[in-house]
Amino acid sequence: MKDKKNNFQKIVIYTDGGSRGNPGPSAIGIYIETLNKKYGEFLGVATNNIAEYKAMIFALKKTKQLVGKENSINTEVEIRSDSQLVVSQLKGEFKLKEKSLFEYFIDIWNLKQEYKNVSFVYIPREKNKIADAILNETLDEHTKRGLF
Repeated sequence: MKDKKNNFQKIVIYTDGGSRGNPGPSAIGIYIETLNKKYGEFLGVATNNIAEYKAMIFALKKTKQLVGKENSINTEVEIRSDSQLVVSQLKGEFKLKEKSLFEYFIDIWNLKQEYKNVSFVYIPREKNKIADAILNETLDEHTKRGLF
């Protein structure tokens, strides 16, 4: 949504990452509500937390691609996720203890610099149904084809 007075736009994104097994076959689901875009991507084997971080990374990269590099600096992004742990880590409320997540945290930190503002909002799972459905469809598609 464009704010003509302040010349910026706000993009709301729902993300979900998950694995069947931990670690196990993993995927992400992204719903960019403001632009009505949906994306799913199979990750291979990963933990649930890595999948959650990768979903946010994908969302920030894809949004920059969609709005254009020159417009991203005037774009506010709100990422909504049902991962309380990841949201709390990105907001600085919880310490990041798993060394395997450091690189993803840094990737998100660097991607945030491309935008006017990026905020992370925890939402209950029932409010994240679209991203969750995309994630599960992506996992189902790969498991049906015998890839896992």
